[in-house]
Amino acid sequence: MKKVKIVLAAMALFIAAGITQTKAQLSISVNIGSQPTWGPVGYDRADYYYLPDVESYYSVSTHQFIYLSNGRWIYAANLPGRYANYDLYSGYKVVVNRPRPYLNYNQDRVEYGKYKGWKGKQTIIRDSRDPKYHGKPNKQEKEYYKEEKKYEKQEQKYDKHQDKGDKHGNGKGHGHGD
Repeated sequence: MKKVKIVLAAMALFIAAGITQTKAQLSISVNIGSQPTWGPVGYDRADYYYLPDVESYYSVSTHQFIYLSNGRWIYAANLPGRYANYDLYSGYKVVVNRPRPYLNYNQDRVEYGKYKGWKGKQTIIRDSRDPKYHGKPNKQEKEYYKEEKKYEKQEQKYDKHQDKGDKHGNGKGHGHGD
């Protein structure tokens, strides 16, 4: 009887591992239809863009810019006023497919700094004739981005929770920039 329980437990672990692996494989999908029209062509998936000209990131799933202000990473629908003249359509974009890309900001800034001022030297989705960029996202793409948005919101809530003890507004702040 003891052997049967061990065998059943081993089978359950094997099945659970298979399900976990399948879920992991499903979460790696394409998001062509979700990318902004100013995004670069040539990528089936883009989680974030690094924008070397303004040393900021853009989250494709949440449609938010992530930029540094007073030593804090800010999540916002728009770039701060100091970048009012920045043109997303002509500025160079680097696709970054890793969670919380700003954790590697210093490395990205050095590695991709060579693309500053490369205005118009990158074909963008808006100007592409490839039909894959102009269709609607499929069910798998929508599901993937729904999960990504949930992850980003949880991360923002966590960061805000970390800031609660600071009554002078010197927290990590995900509010408005400059």
